[in-house]
Amino acid sequence: MKKEVSVVIPVHNEAGNIEKLVKETYNVFLKNDLEGEIVVVDDKSSDKSYEILKDLSNEISNLRIIAHKNNCGQSRALVSGIRRARYDIIATMDGDGQNDPNDIPKLLKVLQKEKNGKLQMVAGYRKKRKDTAFKKIASKWANKIRSFLLKDDTPDTGCGLKVFYKEAFLNLPYFDHMHRFLPALIQRDGGEVISVEVNHLPRIYGISHYNNLQRLWVGIVDLLGVIWLQKRSHIPIIEEYRKDNI
Repeated sequence: MKKEVSVVIPVHNEAGNIEKLVKETYNVFLKNDLEGEIVVVDDKSSDKSYEILKDLSNEISNLRIIAHKNNCGQSRALVSGIRRARYDIIATMDGDGQNDPNDIPKLLKVLQKEKNGKLQMVAGYRKKRKDTAFKKIASKWANKIRSFLLKDDTPDTGCGLKVFYKEAFLNLPYFDHMHRFLPALIQRDGGEVISVEVNHLPRIYGISHYNNLQRLWVGIVDLLGVIWLQKRSHIPIIEEYRKDNI
């Protein structure tokens, strides 16, 4: 099967990380005989991220840059990139350099190996996280609570590294912070999700754009919203009748 993929990376103030990430992603295309593109969405950075990306476009042949003129958040940046992606399969990564692009071929292989058409997403699982102890503990409990309430059977829904079908994503309801609940939303629409262990790298430059109190409050509000969506969704079991002469 031909390996084609659009790698979509949302970025906000990642001037210290984005050049290395884009170059490493480009090398993954070369080493693994992948065809496709790297789509970076700059969500109105106030640092030099956009300028660095424009310079990189002179040497990275498959780099595409999309710029928001106003700051809209990570979920909207993902939507902007995925809508404009040229390929049917999407890989997403965070722009902070903590996802390893070398894991993309592994996740892509799992997605394309499935033959029954039900598997719609392969989600990364950061089993060995390179974060502070407090952040790891907070994330562990958040994942437990989310998994218990949503029954999404996904140990690490917050991992930015995911591979999925573009059509499946575009069928999902959009809301701010939806990127934290993609496995549950895919399952709500009848698709299957598999989690695969991936590498996790330490953040070299910059700081996280969310603190733990922000994550807690936003997470509670959004979690309630996703539960509401789940309860109002029905997956039809379809039988199609056709006469023999049609």
